Amino acid sequence: MKKTLLMRALVLAGVLLAANLFGQAKDVEGSKDPALFSRMPGWIISQYEENEFGGYEFTGIKGKKVELEGHRLAVAYTWAGSGKKPSSLQVIRNYENAIKKIGGLAVFQRGDDFLTLQLTKNGRETWAEIASEVDAGWGGFTLTIIEREAMVQQVTANAAAMGADIRATGHVAVYGINFDADKAEIKPEADAVISEIAKLLTQDAGLKLFVVGHTANVGDVETGLKLSQARAQAVVKRLVEKYGIAAARLAPFGAGPYCPVSTNQNEEGRAKNRRVELVQR
Repeated sequence: MKKTLLMRALVLAGVLLAANLFGQAKDVEGSKDPALFSRMPGWIISQYEENEFGGYEFTGIKGKKVELEGHRLAVAYTWAGSGKKPSSLQVIRNYENAIKKIGGLAVFQRGDDFLTLQLTKNGRETWAEIASEVDAGWGGFTLTIIEREAMVQQVTANAAAMGADIRATGHVAVYGINFDADKAEIKPEADAVISEIAKLLTQDAGLKLFVVGHTANVGDVETGLKLSQARAQAVVKRLVEKYGIAAARLAPFGAGPYCPVSTNQNEEGRAKNRRVELVQR
């Protein structure tokens, strides 16, 4: 996962800003401090980038790289205060103490100028990185924050795409047919996807499908098998009762956690494993 262009441009930005700092000692337009941290006195925002959904590679425990996705905020601060500028160590200690006061922790530190923080609170996981060149280089520091979350899916599979995958490989994984946790009641927003499955079956009158439910590897296997079977049956029932597809063309099957397509060690992987697959009969 690549760092943003913002990070690569910081040295140049700092040099240019330093040339007229006291003639323009104000934040860059449209910028703001992150909700998680208040600002240290004397600093202004010289670069700012916010993305509703983006990625970043953090340095975690024992220096292991951790790739995260979610709401991303990257802020570069430059000194504009009077008196002696704080050191890099002062900067990172301020942020470390702030996160610890609300239940977070420091997961990695390198020297006096690099720190990774992590906070889990109210069901939300937040990571922050402070990379400082206060004592050298352009003389400021950057703060990068990811509020970890799964991307809101805005594009669902259409009948043509599903049909192409089935013709090429004999099956297609379908996402967007969602259920409440541990239940088999289909959520209303799933109709957009199910209607496309119905369209596929209507356009190809000879197509017969296994409708296979898959779960993540959470809890015991037997429960996962029963739940996946119930969910597959719910999809078949919706196709038959609402869209008029002949029941003989559809066969529900619950595979439970037995056929993962990703890891079950994090929520991103588990979300990929929770799916419905259409398999040609």
